[in-house]
Amino acid sequence: MNLQPSLVEIRKAPKVLLHDHLDGGLRPETVVELARETGYDKLPTGDADQLRAWFRDAADSGSLERYLETFAHTVGVMQTRESLVRVAAECAEDLAHDGVVYAEVRYAPELHTSAGLTLDEVVEAVLEGFRIGSQGRGIRVNTLLTAMRHQARSMEIAELAVRYRDVGVAGFDIAGAEAGYPPTRHLDAFEYLQRENSHFTIHAGEGFGLPSIWEAIQWCGADRLGHGVRIIDDIKASSDGTATLGRLAAYVRDKRIPLEMCPTSNLQTGAADSLADHPIGLLRRLNFRVTVNTDNRLMSGTSVSQEFGNLVETFGYGWDDLQWFTINAMKSAFLPFDERLALINGVIKPGFAQLKWQA
Repeated sequence: MNLQPSLVEIRKAPKVLLHDHLDGGLRPETVVELARETGYDKLPTGDADQLRAWFRDAADSGSLERYLETFAHTVGVMQTRESLVRVAAECAEDLAHDGVVYAEVRYAPELHTSAGLTLDEVVEAVLEGFRIGSQGRGIRVNTLLTAMRHQARSMEIAELAVRYRDVGVAGFDIAGAEAGYPPTRHLDAFEYLQRENSHFTIHAGEGFGLPSIWEAIQWCGADRLGHGVRIIDDIKASSDGTATLGRLAAYVRDKRIPLEMCPTSNLQTGAADSLADHPIGLLRRLNFRVTVNTDNRLMSGTSVSQEFGNLVETFGYGWDDLQWFTINAMKSAFLPFDERLALINGVIKPGFAQLKWQA
């Protein structure tokens, strides 16, 4: 029996989060307080509730570029060691409160150096914050270091990720506007990471189509795809429910390349018109390695539980579906195999079994 869970029940489930931006998940109250403490004077309002609404409205524009503009304010208040420690600690607390047991939270170190911090100091502050916020809360938080695709510091950030990979940095990522900035611009960084046996994901197939996905996988060697929603462009669905996969879509499915899907965010940036039309429904039915994520909890006004709740409401998913998404994510985490297996068999499966039994 695959009963449909409520949002209250979903919050109790052990969840895994692979695609969440640190600078996209601040508490509005924290943004206001940090702006006051650090002298940042560009906020549209000093009222936390109004600021929460402003972020959501600005992010609902339907444009990826406009969506990305909201980050000027969060990044603006994350320029000191103290602010980075606080934001990371609160992130871990908020995720744990939502029932997340493992998370990989990403951020771009190069965006947090305008007040004089070095890249190493940025990384160490964030790692400290995650240690503080995770303590005693039943969650493990690792980080992904992101390079901005329109800048030229990807090799430097890749080397940083390798330097800190044994103390909480799980891997590397590139992010930012896709159009005009293909992942192959950073090929030297990806080749370096491969030589170092290091993990990386690439934002691809969100604001741009199949060429972005193809380059990320076949030229750059991405382990996972950040979003990847446009893989739907290589699938022909018929009215009778059957589907024909193109070469690239078939390759992605056959190789079990994880798709870090963020449904609410995709609606905001115009990657899908409605949740019912979102590719996740078809991709789940076709058994792609789909995972469910938040992207930016502040801008999207969301959580992992809320994303799951929306999918339950739209597609009629039950506990078995939510467990399938969660195990997909844990299988796809940049964590040693034995540690992934321990979380799947020791935490995730027992947690879902108990919830299904109670239902």
